[in-house]
Amino acid sequence: MTKYTNTGNKDTRSGFGEGLLAAGRECNDIVALSADLMGSVKMDGFAKEFPQRFFQCGIAEANMINVAAGLSLNGKIPFVGTFAAFATGRVYDQVRMAVAYSETNVKIAASHAGITLGEDGATHQILEDIGLMRMLPGMVVINPCDFNQTKNATIAAALWKGPVYLRFGRPSVPNFTPENQTFEIGKAYKLNEGKDVSIFATGHLVWEALLAAEELEKEGIGADVINIATIKPLDTATILESVKKTGCVVTAEEHFIYGGMGEMIAGMLATHCLAPVEYVAINDRFGQSGTPSELMKAYGLDAEHIVAAARKALSRK
Repeated sequence: MTKYTNTGNKDTRSGFGEGLLAAGRECNDIVALSADLMGSVKMDGFAKEFPQRFFQCGIAEANMINVAAGLSLNGKIPFVGTFAAFATGRVYDQVRMAVAYSETNVKIAASHAGITLGEDGATHQILEDIGLMRMLPGMVVINPCDFNQTKNATIAAALWKGPVYLRFGRPSVPNFTPENQTFEIGKAYKLNEGKDVSIFATGHLVWEALLAAEELEKEGIGADVINIATIKPLDTATILESVKKTGCVVTAEEHFIYGGMGEMIAGMLATHCLAPVEYVAINDRFGQSGTPSELMKAYGLDAEHIVAAARKALSRK
């Protein structure tokens, strides 16, 4: 078994809800806005405790972004909560102009991200959101791996001055990082030490990467497993330290290959440290309906596929 213990499966959206409530108790300037998805995004605890600081905007996401920007310009720290498909694709112009260009202190809390949204299907399974958000100047992009990390990342986002895109999901997934961790924006976290291959994973794929490292160890292959919890700004120092040691790379993410974390890391390596890179991501196809576990396997996002990618990367070294 991996040295990290699953303390019980939990959904990362609930980690966001607890983090928002904890941050709200510490800072009266934090406000929350929902696009008719308060329960789904787990903002209900905040709304119940701080009804005067919660705004139900209805199914009007573009308006919600603009309202949040206005609140920010008046000294508030707004968190807007909706599904990732609506928080990016539906309102990209408003996010671009009212949040990123205007440098407002808005936190975009994007739930139900990726293919593990499951049965709702391709219309809601946005797989290009990381690319959309990381291209915006000044936008921080965070994709935590479990309940505990999502809670603490939310608290860190509240303290950060500037726009933040915080991505999390619907399904219950292994909860394995420390409960009382301090989340540092811009820092990657090494979870396993190895000398043969570097595995950079983000979000739900971090646990799968740890399972893959366990399988590779049985073959005598040592894998560095690094949790890229912050995709932008990227922790280039930690990434380069690992790649200079191992000489080959696997990236793993619940996102399209195009525009995702893997492309971002490969682009950085092209100018700093050339090494073969294998991508574990979704290759130019939309999602479909199914359970999260079925879809992870069908789209090649599980430990088995990370192991295969590591073998391929090693063969190219």
